[in-house]
Amino acid sequence: MITIKTAEDITKLREGGKHLAAVLAELKKAAKVGVKTSALDALAEKIVRDFGDKPAFLNYKPQGAARPYPASLCVSINDEIVHGIPNENDRELVEGDIVSLDMGLVHEGMVVDSAITVGVGQIDTKAKKLLAATEEAMNAGIKAARGGKHIGDIGVAVEAVADRNTFSIADELAGHGVGYKVHEDPFVPNFGMPGQGPLLKPGMVIAIEPMLNEGGSEIRHGADGYTISTKDGSRSAHFEHTVLITEGAPEILTKI
Repeated sequence: MITIKTAEDITKLREGGKHLAAVLAELKKAAKVGVKTSALDALAEKIVRDFGDKPAFLNYKPQGAARPYPASLCVSINDEIVHGIPNENDRELVEGDIVSLDMGLVHEGMVVDSAITVGVGQIDTKAKKLLAATEEAMNAGIKAARGGKHIGDIGVAVEAVADRNTFSIADELAGHGVGYKVHEDPFVPNFGMPGQGPLLKPGMVIAIEPMLNEGGSEIRHGADGYTISTKDGSRSAHFEHTVLITEGAPEILTKI
């Protein structure tokens, strides 16, 4: 069921969104050559708890998962698209890596979710293009998320950016409603048809999150039960914001 958040809920989401933006800003600065993914996870959890909030992903068990997620942060490197486990699959960042940092937090019972992809040291030209296009796709999707429009309009905007830059959209992966839980209705795919899908209504809160691949769109699931990578080994990037639907332009709740 799609939920409409109350004025009190939205106040809490705005506050939580500011906290999460600050967490990701610190993680972006910390993602340097030689840093271990476990250290990024520990830093993320510390900052969240210093705010008096809780990590939304830690011990969260998605539908169909065999076990709860064992970390506070998702760290996905190069061909890993999403849900890389930083403390079990502990790795040291190296020059040229592209790293997705995906984090959710709970502030006074309300959940916000956001992600960025960053380059470690010097990255190549194609990686820079992939990161820029994925962030552009997210921004295009957000711009399309206006009250009175439809979920399909968001997907159309995202897909147009991917196509123009000759990148593929990762199969099966999409955005989602958020707020009362980590994952809520509606499903927010990164492709669609104009005017199709659920109606966007003021008070809805959704996570818009394009995941673009350099190569093909097919994915593979890792043995750890969470990490999802590109099937062909090509690199992937991921950007995400939690967005409030209004009568006019959407409000980005997790803006850095």
